[in-house]
Amino acid sequence: MQADKLKAFRQAAYQHLTRAKDATFELTDAILLTRHAYSLADLSLSPVFRRSWPSIYEALQDCRPQRNKLMRLYIQQMPKDARPILAGDHTNWSRPDAHTLQERTIEHQATAVYGNRPITLGQGYSTLAWIPEAEGSWALPLRHERITSWENPIDKAVWQLKQACKYLPQRPISLWDSEYGCAPFILKTALIPADKLIRLRSNLCLWATPPVYGGKGRPRLHGDKFKLNDSTTWTQAIEIVELEHPQLGQLRISLWKDLHFRASPHQPMQLIRVERLDQLYSWKMPSPLWLIWIGEQMPPLTEIWQLYLRRFGVDHWYRLAKQRLHWTLPKLSTPKQCERWSDLMPMITWELWLAREIVQDRPLPWQKRLTKLTPGRVAQAMPGLLAAIGTPADSPKLRGKSPGWPTGQQRPPRTRYPIVKKGFSRTKKSSKT
Repeated sequence: MQADKLKAFRQAAYQHLTRAKDATFELTDAILLTRHAYSLADLSLSPVFRRSWPSIYEALQDCRPQRNKLMRLYIQQMPKDARPILAGDHTNWSRPDAHTLQERTIEHQATAVYGNRPITLGQGYSTLAWIPEAEGSWALPLRHERITSWENPIDKAVWQLKQACKYLPQRPISLWDSEYGCAPFILKTALIPADKLIRLRSNLCLWATPPVYGGKGRPRLHGDKFKLNDSTTWTQAIEIVELEHPQLGQLRISLWKDLHFRASPHQPMQLIRVERLDQLYSWKMPSPLWLIWIGEQMPPLTEIWQLYLRRFGVDHWYRLAKQRLHWTLPKLSTPKQCERWSDLMPMITWELWLAREIVQDRPLPWQKRLTKLTPGRVAQAMPGLLAAIGTPADSPKLRGKSPGWPTGQQRPPRTRYPIVKKGFSRTKKSSKT
């Protein structure tokens, strides 16, 4: 039954690739079976890729993956009776030496050298993924798209959440990192039918509801200040829960209601503070975790903070895509080719999810056997399954050999493009005469 579901998924995904779908689909199978590759052309050496190596580049030039139809196909694989948990984030595809690639921007990248700037040159990609399990490393992207030079991560995430909520069977709970804990994101997602659980930076300032209108002057929009790193501005929490966690020790969870950002006074939020009471080291106390809930019925305090921990599944998927699925391996020359190549990553991940209960673990000699397979271990066991279920792609057809570049004709140099620096345009104040 599960094998039939996987075959039906592969057939539908194959149709949504449209042009050059045969070479493109065989390329996805080659990605699954190739553990190590030094260049994009190395994928043509896989036995499932029955074409020559130039067909890989032609496939990325000609294919047109239909993202909306693929997203609806992914949503069809989700259970209808459970409330979906979504997580959003963005990452970089570093291309510091690609001077001929258009729309390179300055992206954030963590650095291991203290004092270096945490930036790189390349492209940014925003991801909205479904988190299927309470524990584990599975994250299944619904949308994984490039952030263009005229967009920012917040606007892209808002658009992706809006597109996904159109086809979801139930109202989802979306999880976001501190970068999205700001008034612009709250305002732009106010009309989207999704609940939001967002982490806040510890240096932010919130505001309480204003007092009752006295009848004179303009009504106040803000009440007392609530500064997260200044306990003297805090009011009494309306609910406090203490519990014992097997790994984190004793925790204290506090709740405040009806707070808001200064720029979004009509969007009330519930503020949650998670504090560790067990001091593991005498010289350092763990920092508290600040969360906000915006939406309908909020889960209990004993559950909501653990719900946010499922957001880190997106980070696991980024590691899988970059290290095992070879997402950042090719040195493609145009942004469109990068987007088409990136559209294949969610499709491959969903194939792994559907195959997790079919394959048997095939650990390497230095690996332990697992009862609950991770995405990487499922990919490691895929060769036998692909040989059994086959491929919907047609066999390659013989054709003539291209004459290639004329002998003696000099190639023109490729155009170099400047780095696009994003920023906020500010109007200049005119001096009074």
